[in-house]
Amino acid sequence: MRVALPDRPGALAQVTKVLGVAGADITQLTVLDRGAGAAVDDITIFCPDSTPRQALVKSLEGVDGVRVEGIWTTREAPGTYPELEILKYITTAGDRALTTLVDSLPVLFSADWAATTAENRVLYASWRTPQELTVPDEVPARPTAMTLEGGLHVIHAPLPPLAIALLLARSEGPAFHRIEVHRLTRILEIFLSLPATERSVARQLRK
Repeated sequence: MRVALPDRPGALAQVTKVLGVAGADITQLTVLDRGAGAAVDDITIFCPDSTPRQALVKSLEGVDGVRVEGIWTTREAPGTYPELEILKYITTAGDRALTTLVDSLPVLFSADWAATTAENRVLYASWRTPQELTVPDEVPARPTAMTLEGGLHVIHAPLPPLAIALLLARSEGPAFHRIEVHRLTRILEIFLSLPATERSVARQLRK
C-alpha cells in the first residue's frame, strides 16, 4: 500500500498501530518522499484474506493527516534485493537477455505486465500482457510515468540506441512514483551496457 502521512514524530506509529489492530503484518517499508511536512511510504504487508481492503483504508484514513493512495498485490519477496538477482541472470542470459528482463520487471515493480514494442508492434511480452495491447503513439525521450485512457498506469521507456521501447503496466494501485521511474531507468542503463543486449534484441526482431 502507498500511504501519505504527516512527516512528524509518531505519525508512522499511528499507522502501524492501525495495521496491527487489523491483523496486518508489516514486512517491508520504503520511504518514497519526505518534505514540506509530509511523507509518502510504500508499506508491504501480509494481511488475512478476511480483511476487507476498504475497511482497512477507512481505518487508516481515520488517522489525522493520513491518506491511502492505493493498495495492490505484489509478488516481490520482502527483505530481498531482487534487482541484484535479476541483473545477475540477465548478464548470463546471452541472447535471452531481453526476454529475461521483460519477464522480471513486473515482479520487481509490483506491476501486472511488461512488453517491448517496435513501430507499434509487440516484440515480446510477459505472460499477463493482454492480447489486445494499445501502444502509445509517441515514445518519450526518457522513461516517463503516465496514466493511459481507462486508468492503466504505465512507465513508457525508450531503449536507445535500440529502436524499441518498453512498457511496464500496473492496473491497480497508484500511478508509478518518480522513485520507481528512477529505479527502472538505472536498471535499463545497466541492461543497455551489456554486450549481449543488441543480440537479444536482434533475435526478437527476426521473429
